[in-house]
Amino acid sequence: MDKTTLQVTRDEILSGAIQRAAAQTPGMVLLSEADFEASLQSILIDHPGQTDIWVFGYGSLIWNPAFHFDAKRIGKVYGWHRSFCLWTSLSRGCPQQPGLTLGLDYGGVCSGVLYRIPAADVVKELKVLWRREMSDGAYTPRWVSVSTAEGRIRAVTFTINRSHSRYAGKLAQAEMAQVISKAVGKMGRCSDYLSNTVESLKNVGILDHKLTALEKQVQAMLTR
Repeated sequence: MDKTTLQVTRDEILSGAIQRAAAQTPGMVLLSEADFEASLQSILIDHPGQTDIWVFGYGSLIWNPAFHFDAKRIGKVYGWHRSFCLWTSLSRGCPQQPGLTLGLDYGGVCSGVLYRIPAADVVKELKVLWRREMSDGAYTPRWVSVSTAEGRIRAVTFTINRSHSRYAGKLAQAEMAQVISKAVGKMGRCSDYLSNTVESLKNVGILDHKLTALEKQVQAMLTR
């Protein structure tokens, strides 16, 4: 598979195309509507009504958020790190050659981008975000404290669900590079997902040394 057949756009999310593609992927078990709503409410119950909400992005949300926001900031979360720890047989891989996408796993530190959703749009935009990220519960949404130049900000982010069947654990860089260099899914090449993330981080002034080294290794494999 070489061509992209599914794009993570706002329209595709709202049309249900992402959910339908996930439902047709072997091995994927989608959250029920009740579980989906419960997941969203578990975050909203701890959010004061009629106030803005911040979302912390660390991977594809940096270069393709797909939800509406009115402000951005750079921030850093302690106790979590960005990792290619989530197997995918849909977006950047297929059942025959699964790919890897990013999750926020325990330990370390992670720099990323904060997005502010205006109070009036919180529920509507979080539903878009949940439809994008929470198809099968591979992530655990949670509140985190983010350090910024303007002070600490409480934000929602998506951490990896370590009990999920798609959790890859801690892989060696060589194994990650092999997987990323080969995998292609309905949303494109896994190597492009990596390159887009590295480039987008650089564009906002964030240098992730591990991702940069991984990208160089993957590019070397692709040019052999």
